Amino acid sequence: MSPLRPVSGGGGGGLTWAQLRDVRCAELEDAADGWGRASNRADAARDWIDRQLLAGLTATQEGEAARAAVGRLRALGRNLSYIYTECGLVRTTLNSLAQDLRGTQRRLRDALDEAAGLKLTVRADGSVSYPEAGEDPLTKEKLRGGTATGHAYLHSAPPGLTSPNPLAAKAQAVADRIARALSEAAEIDARYAGTLRRLTAQEGLHVTDAMWTDANADAAAVRALTADYLRDAIPHDATPAQRLAWWQGLTAEQREEYLAVHPDLIGNLDGIPAPVRDAANRDNLALLMGKLAGAEDDRSRTMLAGLRSIDEQLRAGGHPPMFLLGVGDEGNGRAIVSYGNPDTARNVSAYVPGLGTGLDEAFAENDLKRARDTLLGAAEYDASTASIVWLGYDAPQLSTDDITGNTDVMFTENAEAGASAYGDFMAGIAATNENDDPHLTAMGHSYGSLTVGQAAQREGGIPGVDDIVLVGSPGTGADSADDLGVGRAHVYVGAAENDPVTRTPAKGEAQGMGMGALGGASVGAALGGPVGAAVGGAGGATMAYFAQDAQTEESEIWFGTDPAHEDFGARRFRVDEGRRPVMDLGGVDAHSNYFDPDKDEESADNIALIVAGQGGLVTGQDRR
Repeated sequence: MSPLRPVSGGGGGGLTWAQLRDVRCAELEDAADGWGRASNRADAARDWIDRQLLAGLTATQEGEAARAAVGRLRALGRNLSYIYTECGLVRTTLNSLAQDLRGTQRRLRDALDEAAGLKLTVRADGSVSYPEAGEDPLTKEKLRGGTATGHAYLHSAPPGLTSPNPLAAKAQAVADRIARALSEAAEIDARYAGTLRRLTAQEGLHVTDAMWTDANADAAAVRALTADYLRDAIPHDATPAQRLAWWQGLTAEQREEYLAVHPDLIGNLDGIPAPVRDAANRDNLALLMGKLAGAEDDRSRTMLAGLRSIDEQLRAGGHPPMFLLGVGDEGNGRAIVSYGNPDTARNVSAYVPGLGTGLDEAFAENDLKRARDTLLGAAEYDASTASIVWLGYDAPQLSTDDITGNTDVMFTENAEAGASAYGDFMAGIAATNENDDPHLTAMGHSYGSLTVGQAAQREGGIPGVDDIVLVGSPGTGADSADDLGVGRAHVYVGAAENDPVTRTPAKGEAQGMGMGALGGASVGAALGGPVGAAVGGAGGATMAYFAQDAQTEESEIWFGTDPAHEDFGARRFRVDEGRRPVMDLGGVDAHSNYFDPDKDEESADNIALIVAGQGGLVTGQDRR
């Protein structure tokens, strides 16, 4: 299938210059508009099903019949999503084809105009004839005319003598330009024809996982093909405010094309309005699930399970409304979910999870719940609230392959990389929020508090943020709350007494423990074999710890000053002390309960007050 010949009326053989000259690019764009209308109708129908029919049905009906109806409606919505995506890809492919052909066509017509001005004759095969001109210096006769054959590439012309006729060189130049235009058009035709052949669906549409896997490949092909048409114009290096202005300056059709072809880029671009990001990311979510469904490695299966859980929650609807502000499969996975619209809410919080967090079912169940619980609690004080969970970086993972685990958690590299991304995200939230002076809260849990702390210490701090909340923190890399850019009175800390993460030893203490354990084990092994090594190692570690502890500031923990210590100077709010990890067999419960109103009501309520802009009402707790 050639996209050119049905329009130009040619058939068989190579493309002629007359066919290229007469291609009606406007007809390609008209066809693109038709595919666009089909895409938009599918999108509108899908939205009607998801936001009205399903929401109303699940809210008012119960029983087997209702469940069956919900299943059929969801299947129909899935089919419409596929139609929306594929029709949108066809539209953009045709529009990009028209743009590419226009450039080539313009260069051909310029060559033809020059030939006419020089009174040269362009033959059907693209060669250019020139008349007699000039004169022989000896005979004074006119120099003979001739015909120049064009060459698309500079080095493809055979070597030979050049006619002294002054029109010969000009004819050759015109013929070469015509040949290059025809070569470009043939290459464009072949590329677009190959991509358009991909964009087909089986008869009797019933969308399967395999079809979404194919749709993801289709999207990748169209993105590569249309880079000049769409992708290269996206202002990746601009500020979020500049990106917002760019988006607002696009036409409705341009926005539709970006959403259809580049939902992955638009959905993850800080500065784009939240409802737009949500729409883009829901479509990209379907493509990602299709992509991962075709993979067989453990990482893909784990990530696919997390994405499917998020998809189910999004489709369930209900209150508070969910907005998918980011999603991706890079690294350990990316997902940013907001409960409530962060563009319209007066109060917006963004929580960064920590150690061990990745895009999996546990994240989709536990971390999303923390954001939802925060929203519900804060809404009791101010209904105009949105609560976000931000997994926009690779949190350190714990390995089960060895007893030491993954050492990423010991260092700041992940947090530093995440700090930059988190700062950009918050700048985007500040740019798109419609209130004159929104109240923004940055929150970090566990290693996520280090990420927030690193972001706060960057030049300019975290854009737009008024308050910072640190819970279960192993430190922020800062010596004092004053280093976080919002004033110590606006830095809040929750640290359960039995949370072992908030009492991690300082690096010097840990290093001393390691050296002491090694030395003690060596001596013990010499005296009593393996048992002696174990006893000696434990004793050596203990002795070394106390020796190093005597040289270490009381307030120092792994990543700088303990945020809950008086030396740090933050406002510590009351939380439940939690079960002791060993004596009460509590594991790390005390590290995980801060956001849960059922397990630590006072902590959850204090967080809600801060998020709602009423931090002055929190119940305090003495600093360490």
